[in-house]
Amino acid sequence: MTDTPQHYAPRWNASERPEPPDAGGEREILTGVLDWHRATFEGKCAGLPPERLSERAVPPSGLSLHGMVRHLAGVERWWFRIQFSGEDVPLLYYSDDEPGQDFDDLDGDVEEAFAVWRAECERSRRITDDAPDLEATGIRRSTGAPISLRRILVNMIAEYARHNGHADLLRERIDGATGM
Repeated sequence: MTDTPQHYAPRWNASERPEPPDAGGEREILTGVLDWHRATFEGKCAGLPPERLSERAVPPSGLSLHGMVRHLAGVERWWFRIQFSGEDVPLLYYSDDEPGQDFDDLDGDVEEAFAVWRAECERSRRITDDAPDLEATGIRRSTGAPISLRRILVNMIAEYARHNGHADLLRERIDGATGM
């Protein structure tokens, strides 16, 4: 029998994340993990003044926490509202003329960007809760093919996991804060 480790990775102090369930149905597990990742991202941004959130702290990368919150708001809208629900709403922080404006244009109010992101997350949760099951489909805009809510949830977990790794590096460079 393997001994239980006594020392674990340090926890993120500023976070009041709800832990995802260890057991349960597929929808409960997927939505719990996605909400955990959302809360992880918000925790990585907590406690910094607005100007530090806009800092591009890992050159030569142009990433910032402010840019990532804008990007994640747009991703929430794209997958849940536009592709899954078929809502006719404008894209956030994107145009064909300026496709990188989510990361590049940081002149806007950081608190407003977080309010938009939180609202998009809440709308995504309602859309997910209202879906009859994970097999329900929307239409993938790039191909016209169906895409299931299950696939969208998995895509979103991967998106947040990737950007939470970026947020870890940025936060450590900004003020030395670390933890999972």
